Amino acid sequence: MEQDQWHWQEPGTAWKGICVYHITLTVPSREPLLGRLVIPDGDPSQARVERTALGNAVIDELYVMCQHYPAIRIFQFCLMPDHLHAVIRVTKVMDTSIRSVIRGYWQGVKKLGRAHTLAASGGPLAASNEGSSAVSGGPLAVAPEFNSGTINEGKAAGNAAAESTAPKEGHWAFPIFTERPFIRPLSRRGQLKAMMRYVQMNPQRLATKRLMPGFFRVQKGIEIAGRSYDGVGNVALLHTGSYDVVHVRSIWVKAAQRGDRQNLRDYMNSRVLEARKGVVMVSPYISPQEKQVMQVLLDEQRPFILLADNGFREYYKPADALFDACAEGRLLILSPWQYDAGKRHISRADCQALNAMAEEIAAWGNTTS
Repeated sequence: MEQDQWHWQEPGTAWKGICVYHITLTVPSREPLLGRLVIPDGDPSQARVERTALGNAVIDELYVMCQHYPAIRIFQFCLMPDHLHAVIRVTKVMDTSIRSVIRGYWQGVKKLGRAHTLAASGGPLAASNEGSSAVSGGPLAVAPEFNSGTINEGKAAGNAAAESTAPKEGHWAFPIFTERPFIRPLSRRGQLKAMMRYVQMNPQRLATKRLMPGFFRVQKGIEIAGRSYDGVGNVALLHTGSYDVVHVRSIWVKAAQRGDRQNLRDYMNSRVLEARKGVVMVSPYISPQEKQVMQVLLDEQRPFILLADNGFREYYKPADALFDACAEGRLLILSPWQYDAGKRHISRADCQALNAMAEEIAAWGNTTS
């Protein structure tokens, strides 16, 4: 397994070999066309998504893809009202790249989406298919169909389907799935477990956001010490009274690597002890040692402020334990920068800037509170 996860990078097998992938398909308009979130008794832990006919067809198409490519196995999927998450594994090297396979899946669901809008507009196919859908939950204009998107496989069938779903006079089929699916290989240790949990927790997290929208809405233009931030979480943490920073110095880490751990241990312990007294810790929590302090704050349910090296995309939500801390009002995430979709790594200059901002925020909070 340790070797298998890297086979997709071997010469001549890029994106074709053994690997696990996270796939996300989104309705760009964010309309709840795939399902409806249900929260029994207002309890997010019981939240589930009831699928629409289109949602059922999108899932069926996922299984049709696996029938076309037996090397692909579905580990887990979660259909949400406006998007689909799937974790799949390629079990052996394929002749076709996973990108081409997913492009074929995308072509199939695009046809389903067009058929859905045609049926919704009252087109002829809506009446002719009523009561005879290939999936449960309501009528569809066409049954699920997979178009490989590569060679000539299924070309005639694809043309026939396109012709059958073409809008007649007075009826229009509008595109729904206009964005390509997102494909991410999971090759680092721990990624698969984290992603499986992320996918599984999607309904619960959406329910939590809907029940407590204030803590998850991106708030723009938060002014602190003359600097503007965007934020997610409990802004009231900026007015609680006492603040300090978590900034582990490299000299302590290097000394610890040589066997002298006293200064590093004392500093990390002091951050936790101060937090237990009610001091709100402010930091980007970049280094492994700073992350350890943050984990203790999370475990002990202490409030803290996190400075992020990237801004907040639309529909942003914190991951895992940070999500729970945010929902309970124990976390404020701030970023001085706009979201950059192309950013992958934090730079040294970013680290220095964020640490300086943490000092600035702590000093401002101690002065104004």
